[in-house]
Amino acid sequence: MNNTTYSAKKSEIESKWYIIDASNKPLGRVATEAAKLLRGKHKPTFTPNIDTGDHVIIINCKDAILTGKKLDQKIYRHHSGYIGGMKETSARVMMNNTPEKAMMLAVKGMLPHTKLGRQMVKKLRVYSGAEHENIAQKPEVWEVK
Repeated sequence: MNNTTYSAKKSEIESKWYIIDASNKPLGRVATEAAKLLRGKHKPTFTPNIDTGDHVIIINCKDAILTGKKLDQKIYRHHSGYIGGMKETSARVMMNNTPEKAMMLAVKGMLPHTKLGRQMVKKLRVYSGAEHENIAQKPEVWEVK
């Protein structure tokens, strides 16, 4: 009986390109699928300490929906680093002005908060409309359940 655990090597990793359409889908559901693809959890060769994930393109972020009262109650906060430098933005304002940023923050929060996670975020491309500039990579469509 072989009790060895499989560990992917950098030379064995093959990354694909996937495209996710966020129109009329909850922002969080789209973000979880994107995070799963970026980490590589959908592959049998998944290795926690190696970036085995794929490239992900998310389009139509402006059409993603927030369920319940999140549009008015959810608040995005960041700090400038100066005294009194807390900035707050409501989800309604964020979705109207920069829906790509809202999606990016949702996906980034679902990835590891380490060097590996920062490496994975670089493989994410987010667009508010239907047009994207990664047609040459021939991305496959990934359906969000």
